[in-house]
Amino acid sequence: MMETKTGGRNGAISRRVFVGGLAALAGFSTTFATREASAQASAVAQRIADHFSSVKTMAGEFVQFGPRGEQTGGKFYIRRPGRIRFNYEAPSPMRVIADGRSVVIGNMKLKTWDIYPLSKTPLNLLLSERIDLSSRMVRDVRVEADLITIVLGDRSIFGDSTITMMFDPKTYDLRQWTITDAQKKDTSVMIFNVRTGIALDDRVFRIPYDEVRNKRRGG
Repeated sequence: MMETKTGGRNGAISRRVFVGGLAALAGFSTTFATREASAQASAVAQRIADHFSSVKTMAGEFVQFGPRGEQTGGKFYIRRPGRIRFNYEAPSPMRVIADGRSVVIGNMKLKTWDIYPLSKTPLNLLLSERIDLSSRMVRDVRVEADLITIVLGDRSIFGDSTITMMFDPKTYDLRQWTITDAQKKDTSVMIFNVRTGIALDDRVFRIPYDEVRNKRRGG
């Protein structure tokens, strides 16, 4: 009968190789499980994003929380692609309007306007025809029991600015979005009493370009 020796230096090396192999296998299994969980989370998030993208019109009420803790509210209107309007409640004189091309922030009291290309703001992602989570814009996807969180950004366009969208995992309804600027300051918008599939006239999203141009010239 052949005798098998397990002791000595060679035995120690064999045990180390065996234990190391188990550790490597365990690490591979963990990595595989993590990737599988990540893939599942991404698939769920894409379904939610597709549902949200399919909602062409929305209207409701909002509460906005600014980076210094300031709180304002009002009514909002969205028409996909590219159109949004915020009418802030008094005493706030502010209006925000996007018409598919530009975004303006207006002060109705001071009669001043700031204008930006919509394509250069994270709002463009929220208002796009379809939110594609397979693209490089996805920064993070978190799937939890009570919330699905999707973080989008494009450094080549928005720098370090991002938009974080939060959805109900059961109804796929949008609950909130947060825009984080390059200085890491957050502006969050919570929405409620939302109606979808409603008719919204073009005039809702009309930007008064004559006023904007006059104010930019100092007129």
